[in-house]
Amino acid sequence: MALPVEEWRLYGARRWAALEPALRERLAAAASPHDTLRLGCGLLRPEAEAAALRRLCRRARTGKEPAAARFYREEGNRLFGRRHYSAAARLYSQAASHELPGSPEVSVCFANRSAAFFHLGCFEVCLEDIARAESHGYPERLLPKVLLRKAECLLCLGKLQDAADALGLVENKIAMDGVLTSPARQTLLKKLSQLKIKLHEKESCPEPAQEACGDAQRKLETWEENDIISGASSSLSLNFDTERGRHLVASQDILPGQSLLKEEAFVSVLCPGESLLQQDSSETPWDTRATNADLYCHRCLRQLLASVPCRECSYAKYCSQTCADVAWEQYHRIECSLGALLLTLGVFCHVALRTVLLAGFAEVRRLVEWSHGGDKDLHNPEASCKHLREAPARKAGTRDIPGCNDNGQYQSSYQAVFNLLPHYEKHSPEHKFLCMLSVVAICKELQEAGLEAAVLNQESSEKWSKLKTCEKTSGELSPELQTMAEAMLRHVLQLQCNAQAITVMQESGSGDGAVVNKKPVRLATAFFPVLSLLNHSCCPNISVSFSGTAATVRASQPIPSGQEIFHCYGPHRCRMKVAERQQLLSQYFFECRCQACLDELESGVRSVVSMRNSFCCPSCRAPMQGEDVLCCSNEACAISVSSESLSRRLRDLQQQIKRALELPRDRKADQAIKMLLKCQMDAGNFLSPEHLLMGEIEDHLAQVYATLGKWQEAARHLERSIEIVEMHHGPSSIEIGHELFKLAQILFNGFAVSEALSTIQRAEEILSVHCGPQSTQIQELQEMKTCLSELPKSILQRT
Repeated sequence: MALPVEEWRLYGARRWAALEPALRERLAAAASPHDTLRLGCGLLRPEAEAAALRRLCRRARTGKEPAAARFYREEGNRLFGRRHYSAAARLYSQAASHELPGSPEVSVCFANRSAAFFHLGCFEVCLEDIARAESHGYPERLLPKVLLRKAECLLCLGKLQDAADALGLVENKIAMDGVLTSPARQTLLKKLSQLKIKLHEKESCPEPAQEACGDAQRKLETWEENDIISGASSSLSLNFDTERGRHLVASQDILPGQSLLKEEAFVSVLCPGESLLQQDSSETPWDTRATNADLYCHRCLRQLLASVPCRECSYAKYCSQTCADVAWEQYHRIECSLGALLLTLGVFCHVALRTVLLAGFAEVRRLVEWSHGGDKDLHNPEASCKHLREAPARKAGTRDIPGCNDNGQYQSSYQAVFNLLPHYEKHSPEHKFLCMLSVVAICKELQEAGLEAAVLNQESSEKWSKLKTCEKTSGELSPELQTMAEAMLRHVLQLQCNAQAITVMQESGSGDGAVVNKKPVRLATAFFPVLSLLNHSCCPNISVSFSGTAATVRASQPIPSGQEIFHCYGPHRCRMKVAERQQLLSQYFFECRCQACLDELESGVRSVVSMRNSFCCPSCRAPMQGEDVLCCSNEACAISVSSESLSRRLRDLQQQIKRALELPRDRKADQAIKMLLKCQMDAGNFLSPEHLLMGEIEDHLAQVYATLGKWQEAARHLERSIEIVEMHHGPSSIEIGHELFKLAQILFNGFAVSEALSTIQRAEEILSVHCGPQSTQIQELQEMKTCLSELPKSILQRT
């Protein structure tokens, strides 16, 4: 959730409405974050704001709760007994995040999780968890069982000497331990004997060493760094003009798939799941549903297997101890105690706080003070380029472009972030007041928690805990925290136009089928100052992909020298009508004049979306025309129907499809197919054959047939889906690439070798353009191709 919770937004609206009209006018006329804070801070009621936030923060539970740990551990044990090992491992992780560090209970969570990973075949991860259990004081009486698991993992990994050492250690412990009951002792001895036999067999017949593969065999992308723009290709140049502001232009001809930009986020914050904000009426205070906070590292955004919890809170989780330590040093030591407040005030406020913490107070103060200069007007960085506007024909040096350093270089730095446009004068006064309330609330919490010195980098990380016990400060914010609040207010407002969503392809459905269906999901919100240079087009010429916190921009089509590089901010011509796109783009404070919008607005031609996602006549199947009342376009047919009735029929159909898709989870795939076929027949009576929903129904049918192993039927339906997707998005679109990836899986599982190989080749060609040769999907396609190529000739000849 980017903005604060609804209750806080309503509180801010009431506070704004209660102000004297003259004060509202003065705040509305404030021309910068500095002016707003100077006027607004005196209007705040610290006790009232604090009470309102304390009430709201109770819904966001981020502290350590032993009762929660017991709940999650018991739920994990229940699922483990049902052999749902992945779900059990996740619940053990949630249990560990609630246990106090160093307690015997947390060691049990790690040991239980190691058992789940052992059954999943994740032996390296299992060994890591066993090491964690031992380091956290796992009970001695239970240690032999865990050490046997360790030895078995080492055997499976071919580490025979380490396995022998582990078995020897277990043997000694069993011999010395008199606590073990006789049945338990016999079970351990039997398992020990089995593993020793297995070790002897492996030592007698060592497995041949496997050839190294992976990174060494992956195709490397050529790259020549830009001298001016950090992380950019030398094929780009940084320009500025009156209409487009800062923008990137091709300085040479660019081919599809060519990498144009690789940038690490200056700052990123994981987007939490809605379940983290529990309603007061919830039956249980703890939720077993998985959210982004449980699935991805809170620092590097890598997918989590065995998470490492924060030592102080239950919210932050990391992929390794290294990530946990770096996050603690850079920002989490300050954010940790503010977890519930940051979840309540939204991701934008969290990004703003983390931005200033990463930048450091000295750099924040330097730029904030610079923005106060009378001739700088830095709340609108484009004002510093007036001389460029007055002489547009002159080619200005990049040194004059806002965000560039003294050497004329535009780097992914805090200075570049600070110079992103906040559009201060275009935000509503009420919104700016709410943002001011929110950032001041954060700074007051920092001051009252004794964290001010840590925020200002005046104490080392080793001393930070002592600051929490300092005497709390009352009254106004210190001048230093006012500076931080001013920078944070600037960043919150910048994010409306400059926030970049980091997305990930996430499995939809159970994920246990032979065909994996994935969809893009928003994972985090970030500042990418170089990527923010790209202007919007509803028909972009690039694709953006993400790996952790890094973004890669690739050309999605040929770009001739001199053409501007365009990004799509969300509304794409293939997904929305021009009116819908313009409405969504209004949040960025500009009217889109891209070629796609001009073509639709000026020519009066119906958009591709309007034509293909239209209704058809229930009687003769001809297209329906009109707005409120739709009439058949066939003059011989007199059918007319209200737009609302057809829209209601469409919504009912979508609900039926949703219910059908729930059936395979209850092992009712045949029933799901019957329902989907009926939905398909109903849809054909009032939707155009090219309607996207017709393609989605075909896609769903393919998925269900695949769960039954009916590969030919699945392929037939998916091929029809691909035809419709291609009509909407084009033959080289990333959407077609994802559909072809699914078709390749179906053909691969059905041993349709020649069709699978040709589909894999086409999918590779498309996905490598949009995602690069090292993407996960490309690697999976190459593995399928290798497997098919190695099949015996007798099988190949039959296919």
